[in-house]
Amino acid sequence: MSKHTKYGVHRVIEPKGILPQAAYQLDATPSIYPDELLIDVDVLNIDSASFHQIKEACAHDVEKMKEMILSIVSVQGKMQNPVTKSGGMLIGEILEVGSEFHNQNLQKGMKVATLVSLSLTPLKIEEIISINLSNEQVKIKGKAILFDSGIYSVIPNDLDEKLVLAALDVCGAPAQVKKLAKPGDTVFIIGAAGKSGMLCSYQAKKEVGPTGKVIGLVNEENQIEQLKNLELCDEFILESALHSMDVYEKVYELTQGKLADLTINVVNVQNTEMTSILATKDDGIVYFFSMATSFTKAALGAEGIGKDVTMMIGNGYTKGHALVTLDILRENRKLHDYFMKRYASEEN
Repeated sequence: MSKHTKYGVHRVIEPKGILPQAAYQLDATPSIYPDELLIDVDVLNIDSASFHQIKEACAHDVEKMKEMILSIVSVQGKMQNPVTKSGGMLIGEILEVGSEFHNQNLQKGMKVATLVSLSLTPLKIEEIISINLSNEQVKIKGKAILFDSGIYSVIPNDLDEKLVLAALDVCGAPAQVKKLAKPGDTVFIIGAAGKSGMLCSYQAKKEVGPTGKVIGLVNEENQIEQLKNLELCDEFILESALHSMDVYEKVYELTQGKLADLTINVVNVQNTEMTSILATKDDGIVYFFSMATSFTKAALGAEGIGKDVTMMIGNGYTKGHALVTLDILRENRKLHDYFMKRYASEEN
């Protein structure tokens, strides 16, 4: 095989010559090349920004949402939201391992979760069985292709597979927090009550230790009590992430004017860039994990207020990221049980 096929360029229909994520249309024919993996898909976990956009565009009508998702995948050969440009991930059973796929230890019948975006994954949907509005999971019948460069996780036996899917969808965030947060730091998490926010809060508290502080921004009173019960933040700010100056003043007060060493933005709404930048001290770090982020607004906004901060794009991959996230759920039983009820229950 060509050295380029590992990245999936051979599956690009339009426009030719670019990588699958940037392409408009992929060939999702469910017969594999020697260095590919064929997966019988059970559940799609649509990323938060994309799911929110689809849900709002369809006025929370599940049948209309099914039609929209089917249309996107039918036209593009992948699940890439045309508005947010983001995707999500999937869980399924291995149907076939290509003879040149890098891991020949994989076997037919193994359950895996893909750790690459649906925005670059060739996908063919035969039927959408159900959509869970509360946990962003879409149960389908269909087939997907994983390229040789694609990362994945075999579903561990000790955790529920839908719980694993929900957690691994955002596993890049807590793993990056592990790399970035240092003992004694003040970490500010925008969207602390969300799925990735909770995982980041736990990891941040672990990294900063007793001399550090984790501040969580939430927009509903009940979320504060929830986070307290889960022992995830030290301080709380009840405010909309859109209200940049109000949030800044509260962070300023809680830190005695020092502001945050590290700010993690995991909200799925637009126009929160300046809230993140204002709350962060000079020479601090702002980590944008949200797919709703405008990097133009962030760059020009920081320049406009004379803020010297390091801004990072939320790369969904860092070495060992899946293990970091699954270990959080193993270590924190309260968080494990909350995730089970919130993201893995069939009753949602």
